[in-house]
Amino acid sequence: MLTRLSNDRLRVTKDPRARNPIFYRGKPREQFVLVPGEHFVIGQTTFTLARRPGFTSDPEPPPQPSVESTPSIRRGLASSQRDNAGSDADLTPDYIASPQSFEVTEMAFAESALRQRNFHDTQARIELLARLPDLVAGSISDEELFARVTDVLLRATPASSAVAIVRADQPETTTASSDLANSDSGDTAPQMQILHYDVRNNDSTSHDVSTKLVTATLHRRESVLHLWETSPLRGTSLPASDYTATENVDWAFCVPLRSEACRGWVLYVTGSRTGLVGEAANDSRTLVDRLSDDVKFAEVVGSLVSGMRQANQFQQRHAAMRRFFAPVVLDAIAGTDSENWLQPRECELSVMFCDLRGFSRTSEMHSDQLLVLLEQVSAALGVMTKHILDTEGVIGDFHGDAAMGFWGWPLPLPHGTDPMVAASSAAARAAADIRRDYTKGASDFRCGIGIASGKAVAGRIGTVDQVKVTAFGPVVNLASRLEGLTKVFGVEILVDEVTAKHLVVSNSTIGTDSAEDDSVATAALSPTHSGATPAITGDGFHLRTLGRVRAAGTQTPIEIYQLIVPMENQPQLTQTQLELSQQAFVAFAEGRWDDAYQQLHELPAWDRPKDVLLQRILHHHRVAPAGWDGVLEFPK
Repeated sequence: MLTRLSNDRLRVTKDPRARNPIFYRGKPREQFVLVPGEHFVIGQTTFTLARRPGFTSDPEPPPQPSVESTPSIRRGLASSQRDNAGSDADLTPDYIASPQSFEVTEMAFAESALRQRNFHDTQARIELLARLPDLVAGSISDEELFARVTDVLLRATPASSAVAIVRADQPETTTASSDLANSDSGDTAPQMQILHYDVRNNDSTSHDVSTKLVTATLHRRESVLHLWETSPLRGTSLPASDYTATENVDWAFCVPLRSEACRGWVLYVTGSRTGLVGEAANDSRTLVDRLSDDVKFAEVVGSLVSGMRQANQFQQRHAAMRRFFAPVVLDAIAGTDSENWLQPRECELSVMFCDLRGFSRTSEMHSDQLLVLLEQVSAALGVMTKHILDTEGVIGDFHGDAAMGFWGWPLPLPHGTDPMVAASSAAARAAADIRRDYTKGASDFRCGIGIASGKAVAGRIGTVDQVKVTAFGPVVNLASRLEGLTKVFGVEILVDEVTAKHLVVSNSTIGTDSAEDDSVATAALSPTHSGATPAITGDGFHLRTLGRVRAAGTQTPIEIYQLIVPMENQPQLTQTQLELSQQAFVAFAEGRWDDAYQQLHELPAWDRPKDVLLQRILHHHRVAPAGWDGVLEFPK
């Protein structure tokens, strides 16, 4: 257990349940107090208490220089001032040149200039950069990413003593370079947070981060370097905290991360010229040249980190969007004009409505546990939506305990799959899974599914205030009506005639053209076609005619069909019974109700569709009413 105390101290207490001892100062201890710089060991791991740095403040204004020593802002060096014209010295950054009475020199590096610059130790830098993408990509969290990035920067910058990743929480503001040079930027400094801080070794002193340097970097949107040294004119009595200067360090630079995913973030590196060897430690020009290499390397690291974090953020958003849009929709609009793809347009669709049976009873049981009810409904509907998405369908809407899906938009289905075949396949799989869960007691719900096909408008539909991706048109209403009729007929799946024709497979159609296929399908599905083998779909399911109906709210009668999905250990109609059922429905449609009555009574008692016809026949005493047109009416 860790307890924070005053003066950056930390009390460490061993948990009584812990088996591993805690070693402090070479001895196992149950409790002790750490001060910054001390460590303790558990197993093979050493834990060191380091003071987390803060930010430097500007308690006093900087010393006022004399008139003749006013700082000047220059851009690079004149040709006459360069040692080797045409060399990397041509890429000297913008900077504020400081006379002897001014301690800090500020240099800003344009991104374009850094790109043109060549590393002096190219091989060493390349080796570090070659490892960096794997290190960054392999990070499973921001904390791990920060630790790896700061470690790489410490390795790549020999004179550095500490590296920080800082975030400014307030929006950036644009300030002219001259204003930044001559004003107290602390007045406009954003609130800052140190996301991660690392030092070269455990004995290193933690240094506060300069708000002045971070603010200058964010305002300029360029990398900024601060250099300082003891000035004979300034003396030692003036506070060093006015600028970046602190004990044991005499330079620091800051690199902005340029992406929306890292908005307001900077890489902050500080160190001492004593870490350099040779003339770089004493010569300012050489020092700037060496540090410019480090700034460029940090720019490359920052660019990689911000780019990969932006990509990760995009992937997270894309994953989140998949919960609102079907994968087929996201794939269609990816890298294209989404506005154009989502515009409503007329197309051939196959539309499905799925409703859960038993919702009212279950809702009464869980009236005091609505979240439990929601979880159960979501799980059952999830079976349906999974199969819709697996067959390249689009989730159009949810209506309480019902879901709507459609096929044929925004792109044709892959491999030339017919939308109606895809819809029936999804319906059959979902119905089988939901029925299996219900039989095993894993769910309280069964389902009813209606499928209709035809022209509809699909896309972004709604009002100026709110829109959603869905389908609109009479075929959508028909699919809903068919789903409602599954309750009346006691079946799981009903399809319209257009869909049924596309599902029929007959051995006699192999090798024929589409026109012949359509004529064979029409004959097999005709209500007057008696004595023939019932129609079979490509998946091996039977299509059983249930006659012509006029659904509530419609004027035109339609032929409807039951898609029979067999299930193990469940009763099924035999081939003979299916043929007998077809003959009975034909007799009913033709007004031969006495024949239909006899044939229907030969079907199993558990067969629900026959009961609809028997009820009508008995209501009219087995005699078809005058003017009978073979259409079953289902008013509201």
